[in-house]
Amino acid sequence: MTPGTLSIVATPIGNLLDITERALTTLREVDLILCEDTRVTKNLLTRYGIETPTESYHQHSDQKKLNKIIQNLNEGKHLALVTDAGTPGISDPGNRLIEELRLKIKDCLIVSLPGPSAVVSALSISGFPTDKFLFLGFPPHKKGRQMFFQEVADAKYTVAFYESNHRIKKALQSLSGVLDAKQQICVCRELTKKFETVYRGTIVEILEKDVSEKGEFVIVVAPVRDHR
Repeated sequence: MTPGTLSIVATPIGNLLDITERALTTLREVDLILCEDTRVTKNLLTRYGIETPTESYHQHSDQKKLNKIIQNLNEGKHLALVTDAGTPGISDPGNRLIEELRLKIKDCLIVSLPGPSAVVSALSISGFPTDKFLFLGFPPHKKGRQMFFQEVADAKYTVAFYESNHRIKKALQSLSGVLDAKQQICVCRELTKKFETVYRGTIVEILEKDVSEKGEFVIVVAPVRDHR
């Protein structure tokens, strides 16, 4: 039997209208949707009247869950992988699943359905150079955190990273200790959502704006040579 297909489906990062027709068609037609959180994905599926079965797959999923996914694909089924928001595999465990499948199912077809990505959205509105950029995911919570921010400050290219609402204030304070006084940054909060806010300026100017601690954040830092 010919192995099945795994479709990597990008979903909205906030505004539920930001989804492609191809993605909706695929989510309707697949046999099963693998979700980071089934409750979050159900909101999207309900919005578009999609009744496809869902099952969780996330960073804590065990070998038993992986084996079941492999079995479904070996039976020729078509599965979709989604994350809570954005493109699977970008700062989420989707890439680990894909690596396992490539090792264990020789002819498994893995297809990308491109769409929303928080990091790309933030870069696109930052105004900073994006011909080359560095994406660093989330900063470490404890060990290596200061080294992380020093790497951001020393980068030759534009840097983008994510931060949680619990640590955004600490992240900005850490940046204030390492960034050049003229270095520009762009703090993007709740992209595509009702309360989307974008803060631009030097780190001192950003701190003066009293950035809200509610929501999800992408921080973009211009290279030190780019003093706009």
